[in-house]
Amino acid sequence: MAEVSTKKAAMINAGGKYSKVLLSVIVNAILARILSADDYGIVAVITVFSTLFTTLSDMGFGTAIIQRKDLRKDEIDDIYSFTVYLSLFLTIVFCLCAYPIAIFYENKAYIPLGLLLSISLFFNALNMVPNGILNREKKFVSIAVRTVAVYVVSSIITVILAYCGLRYYALIFQAIISAFLQFGWNFITTRPKFHFRFNMGSVKKIFSYSGFQFAFNLVNYFSRNLDNLLTGKYVGNTELGFYNKAYTLMLYPVNNLAGVVSPVLHPILSDYQDQKEIIYQKHMKIVRLFLCIGLYVSLLCYLGAEEVVNILYGSNWQESVICFQYLSLAIATQMVNSSAGAVYQAIGNTRLLFLNSCINTVITVVAICIGVFWGESIAILSICVSIAYIFHFLTAFFMLVRFGFQYSLLRFVKEISSEIIVLLVLVAAVIVYPFQVNQIFLSFLLKAVYLSIPFVITLLLTKEIRLFKWLLKK
Repeated sequence: MAEVSTKKAAMINAGGKYSKVLLSVIVNAILARILSADDYGIVAVITVFSTLFTTLSDMGFGTAIIQRKDLRKDEIDDIYSFTVYLSLFLTIVFCLCAYPIAIFYENKAYIPLGLLLSISLFFNALNMVPNGILNREKKFVSIAVRTVAVYVVSSIITVILAYCGLRYYALIFQAIISAFLQFGWNFITTRPKFHFRFNMGSVKKIFSYSGFQFAFNLVNYFSRNLDNLLTGKYVGNTELGFYNKAYTLMLYPVNNLAGVVSPVLHPILSDYQDQKEIIYQKHMKIVRLFLCIGLYVSLLCYLGAEEVVNILYGSNWQESVICFQYLSLAIATQMVNSSAGAVYQAIGNTRLLFLNSCINTVITVVAICIGVFWGESIAILSICVSIAYIFHFLTAFFMLVRFGFQYSLLRFVKEISSEIIVLLVLVAAVIVYPFQVNQIFLSFLLKAVYLSIPFVITLLLTKEIRLFKWLLKK
């Protein structure tokens, strides 16, 4: 029965996800031709700080609401009431932080941007509990429709504002409008009740689970955003804009291929939280599928980086090409890593998830510092970040398999042996690629077809083609 639910959930999520992907490709292609790299760099810096405050406001409540099936409606309302007060407090603090941010980055534009973005922060913070309720109740249709509707409205307004010359303010207003509309939709759908006086015991009830989830979110935040913080300060906003655009492009396949299944894994797998073998088997099939798809996409993006950037962003973003090429090497491992967190949560071991995130954060911090302070370029930074994300895969699955499931690591390696063969074949194909075509669309198409031939042949020989038959059947 749960498998049917997984299929429906993934299909519904896919509908909303890919509708948004198609729209976002169009919108970003338009905005990239209106706004400059400096505009994107400025927004990337201030967004890093707003994301920190959003992470602080979450405290792991969303995932705890999904995991704890024994929570009553009144207890969830108590948790929501607590987040309202927390959101107000953090919003005020963020407004005050806009001034030291402007001083640190020596740019007064961060003051009005920070004050405006505090509105987005407030509504994003209020969204945490309603989002948890929607996922807990598996209302994936509502989530999918909301995702597309909110993106369409906010994007139309953003393009208009950018065209009118509002520069980086257009991107800030997109964040504000999106957060406000999401909260309005979620509030109407879930109807959480706010109480001026609430029972703190409801918050304490889930904190043993949410505490480690919150710690993981906080540590993961620094792991994911330190590159933007340091690049904006020590390399420059324009270079950050080029790097950030390449990084965002790298996340497209990660978020929009693996992102179809990953968001529904925890709500579904949490039903088997006392049956680890079932969780492991279901997850391994997804891991192998993600690896196969990810390896092809990763090496195609590496081989066709120049065509992808020029098609989507235009010739003004040429400096993003080398960054995207290096970052794309970590697409496959990031796709697989995106599913690991949900499994840690489903087996109820957020403590292990937190410990793993601490290790990965140390790896990332070292890599970013080498890229920024030693490499002093966004190209070297991209190489270092890519290497760090590959190491994340190794540490995440070592800890998950060995300590989470308490299985032999050799079992895991044997199960992905076919994917290792796929990797070696595709790398060899990229090295000996012989063609040179000037027309960018034709060039990218040729590279896609060229890589597809050894990819499909290898899948047939290793019999991993069954994964795709399984996917189509499901």
